[in-house]
Amino acid sequence: MAQLTITDLLEQGDRLGVRLIGGPATGKPIERVEVVELETLARLAPGTLGIISGDTSPAPYLIDVAIRRASALKLSGIVFSPEFILTETAGVLAMRGEMPLLVSSALRGTDLAVAIDRVLSGGAAESMTRASFAIERAGEIAADPVCSVDDILDAASEALGVPLRMRDDPSADWSDSNAVFIGEVPIGRVHADAPDPAASVAVPVIASYVSRALQRQMRERFAPTQSRADLIVELVLAEAARVDAFVAPAARLGLPLQLSHSAALLRPRHRSDPDLPVPHALAPAVDLYALQLVEEHPELWHVAHIQDDTLIVSTEEQGAGDHQRRLREVAIDIQRYAQSLAGEEWTYTLGLGTPQTGAAGLRQSAAEARVAADSAIAAGRLGGIETTDVTGLRRVLLDFYASPTSRGLLNDVLHPLDELGPERSLTAARTLIAYLGNRNSLVHAGRQLNLHPNAVGYRLRWIREALELDLDDPDIRFAVELACRVRLLGETGA
Repeated sequence: MAQLTITDLLEQGDRLGVRLIGGPATGKPIERVEVVELETLARLAPGTLGIISGDTSPAPYLIDVAIRRASALKLSGIVFSPEFILTETAGVLAMRGEMPLLVSSALRGTDLAVAIDRVLSGGAAESMTRASFAIERAGEIAADPVCSVDDILDAASEALGVPLRMRDDPSADWSDSNAVFIGEVPIGRVHADAPDPAASVAVPVIASYVSRALQRQMRERFAPTQSRADLIVELVLAEAARVDAFVAPAARLGLPLQLSHSAALLRPRHRSDPDLPVPHALAPAVDLYALQLVEEHPELWHVAHIQDDTLIVSTEEQGAGDHQRRLREVAIDIQRYAQSLAGEEWTYTLGLGTPQTGAAGLRQSAAEARVAADSAIAAGRLGGIETTDVTGLRRVLLDFYASPTSRGLLNDVLHPLDELGPERSLTAARTLIAYLGNRNSLVHAGRQLNLHPNAVGYRLRWIREALELDLDDPDIRFAVELACRVRLLGETGA
């Protein structure tokens, strides 16, 4: 500091252990500090802060004389021992003579003089002393389980003499010294309002205290929800025969399995390498965002992870209107956040299940969401939104299409057509569906395809030659039609 005043000194009163007991809180600039006996106060030069040695309080008349003398000498102030007793007369003289009177309760004599001299001279020693005190005070506050982030920053700011603040910044990197994280999720950074060497030293430790406090708050805030989410994962992955065993544990955790549940599944995939695992930090970040997003919603929500997938479950009373719409809105919001966080090389495909009742219904909705997501990925609709239709043939086809084994077997049937090229292969599949779906009628197939029956017959000749299968055999007809329908499902999403 260029000029140190009593006001500046009092701002560091907690660290130095000094407090004002008489006279003004302002005074002449402190140019030096010396330890003297009360009787030798007269030898001090103007601008000196005099520290009176000894542990006993001097006689009142000696104190009155010392205050008058200090005022005449234009001293910056007088510091007494903790046992000092301020009389009414001394208080009046101190105010009249504009002489600050302080008491030292932490450091005594030469120790206090050295500490104040460091403040006067500044430099590395003073910065390290302030930084150490700020870290100590922040640590004491952070140890309180009910402390807030503001409590920690306020304590550190007061100790440093420089305001510290936290700014939201989800782009903070783990290697940044001032970064604040919840687990592995970047939240923000701790900054000093003004450049200060002591703050530069203290901020990394203060940021770690803030990170721990936030993580503790999040753990306490979402612990019940996360415990129920773990149970949901077990339920979804368990054998069907074990479903009833989850009813009692769910009731103890406050999970109403008897209500209506609607599930969504977010499945990440790398665009060029489907087997590449998701970056480790993405799942916790998505998890935290999702939990904070649904916290204010009136429905009961749970966010769980099954390996790299994110399972989102919304629970409401049976018959609640627009249940799936609300799930869709929240899930799309989470999908967009995950996509923005992951970057263009990654996709998050969203599958939506339908509202179902009870524990078995929750499993069914989660299965529908998985099938929908898998079918979209298998069809090349990465990053899309797929809703399962629980009626008709399409759901059966989706189940086939989502299974790599089933899809492989059915693709084997049409493999000879694939060798003809993608355009002819697609034409063949559409022709076969029209022909086989109309009981091998060239006329009806022609109407459906808007072709002359002879044109349909021409196509079927080269299709039969490629497949080398007997399309008059009922079993073969069924297998080929199923394979073609699954193939077109992947091509069109129909």
